[in-house]
Amino acid sequence: MAWSKRLRFSHLNWLISLGETCSLSETARLCHTTQPALSRWLKELEDDVGTPLFERHSRGLAPTAAGQLLITYAQRMTTEVDRAEESLTAIKEGSDRMVAIGTSPASAPSFAPAAVSEFMLRQPRAKVQVHENTMDVLMQRLALGELDLVVGRMDNYKPHADFQNEMLYEEDLCIVSRLSHPLAQQEYLEWKDLYQYDWIVWPSGAPIRSKLDASLAQAGLKPPSYKIESNSMVTNLWLLQYTDSIAVASDRVARHFYGRGLLVPLNLKIPKSDGAVGMVWRDSAQPDPYLSDLLESFRSTVNQDLRF
Repeated sequence: MAWSKRLRFSHLNWLISLGETCSLSETARLCHTTQPALSRWLKELEDDVGTPLFERHSRGLAPTAAGQLLITYAQRMTTEVDRAEESLTAIKEGSDRMVAIGTSPASAPSFAPAAVSEFMLRQPRAKVQVHENTMDVLMQRLALGELDLVVGRMDNYKPHADFQNEMLYEEDLCIVSRLSHPLAQQEYLEWKDLYQYDWIVWPSGAPIRSKLDASLAQAGLKPPSYKIESNSMVTNLWLLQYTDSIAVASDRVARHFYGRGLLVPLNLKIPKSDGAVGMVWRDSAQPDPYLSDLLESFRSTVNQDLRF
């Protein structure tokens, strides 16, 4: 019998815990088993697999490449079971299955909500979860099966064997402030005008931050004073409203908040700042009508969102 046929669901949690704690004793405590039983099971599993899954050293355990691979699959399987439980609960409550969407701040203010609204027209009995975060965090959650779809800026995206992706629209960056900011009414601005103010930027590694840094570097410009790093749209909006700080935003996001009297794009173009917003989803051999409708909802919302 193949080793995989002998794995129980509890064994998956043992693997995940061993990867997190790097400790046999701690995993035994957390998983309500004994350390000898856990050690024996791990040794038998490694013998069946035919390669070490963990390296033993004085400080505990460390996953090998094979061990990390199994831990990743264990995380995916346990996540899928959790997602199935959520969908079954939704069905028992009179809905259909649960759909989880990850959105970055670049698509969160209007584009993602408009697409969700379109999806609910197509699948009125579905339940939807929307999770906002930076793209790196969302992509990790997509890989683990916690999300069905991720939508956001794709400036840093690298093709992945397990994912499919599609670009939805191109978008520049712009610099924004509150409407009453001293720079907001100036018809002509130079970069030196902006250097006297504090900036709010997304954390290092976020696509919008990387694009800003790359654009300034290509133009031979020094970075401004990055006083605050934040991935919270609510926090950033408050700071922009009540301080003289300025920030960088996607063009569509800036237009959304300008239409609501909250922010205004300053009259200075960021050099070579064009980028793209797109969507990423896990590849699957089985067709999924819910995912198909979700993808079509985002595609059809690209032009509709221009009015928001």
